[in-house]
Amino acid sequence: MIDKNTFDSRTALFHTLGCKLNFAETSTVARLFAERGITRVQRGDTPDIVVVNTCSVTDLADKKCRQAIRRMTKKYPDATVIVTGCYAQLKPEEVALIEGVDIVAGNDSKNALPQYLDEWLKKREQTTHHIDFKQIREFTPSCSRGDRTRYFLKVQDGCDYYCSYCTIPMARGRSRSGSIDSILAQARMAADEGGKEIVLTGVNVGDFGKCRDETFLDLIRELDKVDGIERYRISSIEPNLLTPEIVEFVAASKRFMPSFHIPLQSGNDEVLKLMRRHYDTALFASRVELIRKTIPDAFIGVDLIVGARGETIDRFESSRRFVESMDISRLHVFTYSERPGTRALEIDHVVDQAEKHRRTRIMLAVSEKKLTDFTQRYMGTTRPVLLEHRRRDGLMAGFTDNYLRVAVETDSAAPNTVVPVMLGDYDPMNEESRGEVVI
Repeated sequence: MIDKNTFDSRTALFHTLGCKLNFAETSTVARLFAERGITRVQRGDTPDIVVVNTCSVTDLADKKCRQAIRRMTKKYPDATVIVTGCYAQLKPEEVALIEGVDIVAGNDSKNALPQYLDEWLKKREQTTHHIDFKQIREFTPSCSRGDRTRYFLKVQDGCDYYCSYCTIPMARGRSRSGSIDSILAQARMAADEGGKEIVLTGVNVGDFGKCRDETFLDLIRELDKVDGIERYRISSIEPNLLTPEIVEFVAASKRFMPSFHIPLQSGNDEVLKLMRRHYDTALFASRVELIRKTIPDAFIGVDLIVGARGETIDRFESSRRFVESMDISRLHVFTYSERPGTRALEIDHVVDQAEKHRRTRIMLAVSEKKLTDFTQRYMGTTRPVLLEHRRRDGLMAGFTDNYLRVAVETDSAAPNTVVPVMLGDYDPMNEESRGEVVI
C-alpha cells in the first residue's frame, strides 16, 4: 500500500470527462507534472496522484463527474485526489464535500496544479482554488497529443454569448485567445514531434482574435503554411461565425479537411430566440447549402438540443422537419437539462422527462439515417485515411479526410500514416465496429 504522505517515486493517473478542450488541457497538466518528475501511472499499477478533469455541460455530466470522483477515491484511497475543470469551477463547495478529495481547482488554475500539489504535501490539508468567472482573463495555451495520433490545439477559451440554457460562460469566463504567433509555434512543435493531424479546439473557436487585430480566418491561413502537418480539423464553430470566406478557404486548402461541426441546437426559430442564439434557421440553412455547393464531400456534424424549455410539440415537429430537410451527415443529440443560474429557468413551458426521451429517440433515428445515407455515397470510392491504431480484432482503425470511421485489413501500414483506401461494406448496426466502414 502506498503511503499518501510520501512521494519517493510519484506517478499520476489522469481521468478526463467532457470536450476535446478538456482533453487538451489534461495533457498539458500531465506535461507540467512530468517536468516535476511525476510520470503517468503504468497500466495495473497504483497511482500516487489522481487528477480528474471534469465537465458540467448538463446535469447528467455533473452526475457522471461525481460518480467518477467517488470511483477514483474508492479505488485509490491512498492517492492524492485533485479535481479540476468546469464542475469544479461551478460547484467547488460540492466537490470539496466528496470524501477523499484533497485539492479542488477551478478552470483558471489547471496550470498551477503542480504548485498546489507542493503546497498540499507541506500542509496535507484540503485546499480549494477558485475565483469568480468574471475575473478569469488569462488565456492558458495547450497543445497535446491524444491517445492515438491527433493533436488537440487550444486556440480560444471562454464565451461571451450567454445562451439562455448554458453555463459555459460561468465555467470558462470571457472569450479570449492566444496570438497567431503563439499558436503557430505550438503547431510547429507538434509537427516536429511527428504529428500528422491537428484539431483546433476552443469553446467558441470562431471568436478567435477578439480584442486583437486578428481573426480566425487569419489564423487558419497561417496554420495552413506549417510544414509537416498533413491535416487540420476545425472543432465546433458557430454558424454565424462560419463565414463564406472560411468555407472557401477550407475548400481550396490541401491541409484543412472537408469536415465541419456546426451547432444548430434547434431547428425552430422561436426556440432559437428563447435560447438567445445568434442566428436563425435561414442563416444555418445557407451555411449548409454553401458547404455542399463548395465542398460536396464534406462531413457536416450538427449539435441539437431536444426538450428545451419553450419547445412545444409543434415547435419540436418544426425542428424535426427542418433537420430532416438539411443535407447533413450526423446529429449529436443532447437531452435538455435544467442548469442553475441560467435564464432558461424563466421560460414557462416545461417538457416532462418522458417526452424529452421520446424526442431524443426520434432525433437519434434521424441521425442514424443521415449517417447511413452520407456514408453509402462513398462506398466503392477511394479516400485518404489516417490510420490511428490497431484494434483487438487485428483491423487498423482510422478516419477518411471527410471523417468517415473505417477499419482496414492491413499488415504493412503503420499508425500515424495516411494511405489511400477503397471503402467497402458499411454496417450501421454492427456494435463491435460502431458503424465503421469495413475495408
